[in-house]
Amino acid sequence: MERKTVFSGVQPSGALTIGNYIGAIKNWVELQEEYDCYYCIVDLHAITVPQVPKDLRKNTLDVLALYLACGMDPEKSTLFIQSHVSAHVELSWVLNTISYMGQLNRMTQFKEKSRKSEENLNAGLFTYPVLMASDILLYQADLVPVGEDQKQHLELARDLAARFNNKYSETFKVPEPLIKEFGARIMSLQNPDSKMSKSDPDENGYILLLDNKDAIRRKIKRAVTDSLGEVRYNDEQLGLKNLLNIYSTFSKEDITTIVNRYKGTGYGKFKEDLAEVVVEGLSPIHEKYDYLIKNKDYLEKVYKSGAEKAEYQAMKTLRKVYKKVGFIPK
Repeated sequence: MERKTVFSGVQPSGALTIGNYIGAIKNWVELQEEYDCYYCIVDLHAITVPQVPKDLRKNTLDVLALYLACGMDPEKSTLFIQSHVSAHVELSWVLNTISYMGQLNRMTQFKEKSRKSEENLNAGLFTYPVLMASDILLYQADLVPVGEDQKQHLELARDLAARFNNKYSETFKVPEPLIKEFGARIMSLQNPDSKMSKSDPDENGYILLLDNKDAIRRKIKRAVTDSLGEVRYNDEQLGLKNLLNIYSTFSKEDITTIVNRYKGTGYGKFKEDLAEVVVEGLSPIHEKYDYLIKNKDYLEKVYKSGAEKAEYQAMKTLRKVYKKVGFIPK
């Protein structure tokens, strides 16, 4: 039986958080055992907001090293850098011609990012959901792991696939979302109403995958809870609920077991133990990352091999598209 295809990617726009790990990367590692996975570092998307070129190069390699340190296997998954496969941009141009301005104008991420800075008011940011659709459709992805904040972009990819198929005949698979129910959305340690993000102005709001032990302990100690003083899992204690989700993920214990352990103990002991659970959980990732980032030749071998595999599949799709829209083949 043919394995289904999964596509996803992360922007190399700075260090990754445990929210990225729990909500996405950990899940991707599990998916590679069951699916044909394409995992991309989406550097083309990153430049829709201002970047320092040398930092972008460093961040791109950092993300690849973290992919591998977290358990992604280049023998099981196709790991590559988006800009190394030109078909992403080429398909995006074709899809732009069937994308409606009104639909793109409604994209919430464009609204949010363009509000932050005038520099962000560029055509690339406006049309980047079309490039995201191109990323997905090139590989005939059956499934796309997405969080709630990306569902709107996947809907656009589905719309464009169906629109192209209706106009030119069956060409693209219409992808389905793959939404992980538990732990899919890790929240800020300082504002549990907001998703954990490395762009948070308060560095105590997030834990980076590469934070050292002291930083992890300090941030968890300062994490917002409440005045109730009782470890419970409910929507009235959002800060505590978020910490329990993190604890459960790293300890691999169910929530009920953890809650029962801390009955009547208050938050101090719970936070101390949680910090050690996270430190222990990230320790092997740190060790492997430190080894990989010093081995640039190996990282280059991984991304070049991944780009070759990705390009082979992407060009098969692009050639079909070019033929259907009426371009003369080379």
